[in-house]
Amino acid sequence: MDIRISKPVKGGTISAIASKSEAHRLMICAALAQNESFISCPERSEDIDATARCLTALGARIEYKNHGYKVTPVGRESRSELKAQDKIFSVLDCGESGSTLRFLLPVCGALGLPVSFVMTGRLPSRPLTGLYEEMKTHGCRLSEPGSSPLTCEGQLLGGIYTIPGNISSQFVSGLLLALPILSENSTIRVNGKLESRPYVDITLEALRLFGIVIVEDDENTFLIPGGQSYCSPEIIKVGGDWSNAAFWLSAGAMGQSSITCTGLNLGSGQGDKRIIGFLKDFGANVTCGDDFVTVSPETLRGIEIDAGDTPDLVPVLAAVASVAKGSTTIRNAKRLRIKESDRLKSVTATLSAFGADIKETEDGLIINGKDDLQGGEVSSFGDHRIVMTAAVLSTKCPGDVIIRGAEAVRKSYPGFFTDFSSVLGGVWEEI
Repeated sequence: MDIRISKPVKGGTISAIASKSEAHRLMICAALAQNESFISCPERSEDIDATARCLTALGARIEYKNHGYKVTPVGRESRSELKAQDKIFSVLDCGESGSTLRFLLPVCGALGLPVSFVMTGRLPSRPLTGLYEEMKTHGCRLSEPGSSPLTCEGQLLGGIYTIPGNISSQFVSGLLLALPILSENSTIRVNGKLESRPYVDITLEALRLFGIVIVEDDENTFLIPGGQSYCSPEIIKVGGDWSNAAFWLSAGAMGQSSITCTGLNLGSGQGDKRIIGFLKDFGANVTCGDDFVTVSPETLRGIEIDAGDTPDLVPVLAAVASVAKGSTTIRNAKRLRIKESDRLKSVTATLSAFGADIKETEDGLIINGKDDLQGGEVSSFGDHRIVMTAAVLSTKCPGDVIIRGAEAVRKSYPGFFTDFSSVLGGVWEEI
């Protein structure tokens, strides 16, 4: 789908969509629980549906109705039936969801189920180094890295797991979800700084909600008692998504009128709520209430950004930087090269097409701001965050903005362009 944006958003109030990060974790916990759950999640996306689809293949029953997911867990009978089908692999279609693959790979190992993960897009090439080797050391047999489908069989065993902290926090989250159901105690030791630590905190919060005990010995060591059982609180609400709200809040900072985003929990463990601090640092006028944030335009000035804990914010922060006075440096963002696109390259190409002064470095970006950009035509690079970045950057482009492959936005925010027009007044058309 190719679209043309002829008028950017005008401003107004919009409700944050449900957090994809929270939904993945809560759904997996619910599928492992002893009792049924209802997960209130008003919005769906391709990634969330991928996790639901894979859990269904493992024997859970998941039904979407009344704006949420009713989850009947993978019972012992279902597990026994799947184990009894010797050498018959359950096919788990992950689509392009890295969270689905990296969370469920160790979970399937802990369940002792033979599975075959089918992947699309860049997912087969995204790294599993660290998690892959530790699972093989602890009882699982896996096909070669990079293969699709990726097969896993055997029984994951408890023990000491050593995981690199600089590749993906999802490795740690996946093991945290899996190891409590093993009979043995386990320990996760993280080598080096754990990047994107807030995402692990979201996992720990989901586990606490389901009665799972994790002891953090220090910031790099997690002790996991074995023999635990997940117990659902039965009704769970997915919080608002700070990652996607960041695009609307940034549009408020760059545009002509204020934008208010409701349904946001200021006490959330989501690391991307740091968007508030970043926009304040840029100079935007930011007001926070009990469950809302309002951002109004002011004179923006360049800043220094360490993206180690908030890599998903980099595309939209680069957009803000491109129209801020002076220079902005974004560093510690090398992991963006292994996302749905190489985001350092795709962000550079997108902003350059609009006339921005941007330079790619080995682990980040250097951006010299301009008063206005020029509009133009860009590719989505098959990346949902590039689509949204280009769309909100239209607030500073007097000319039309054309986005090729805009359907990539369905990965996390299928209703993005509906909200763009019906709620915030932008004008776009499919071409």
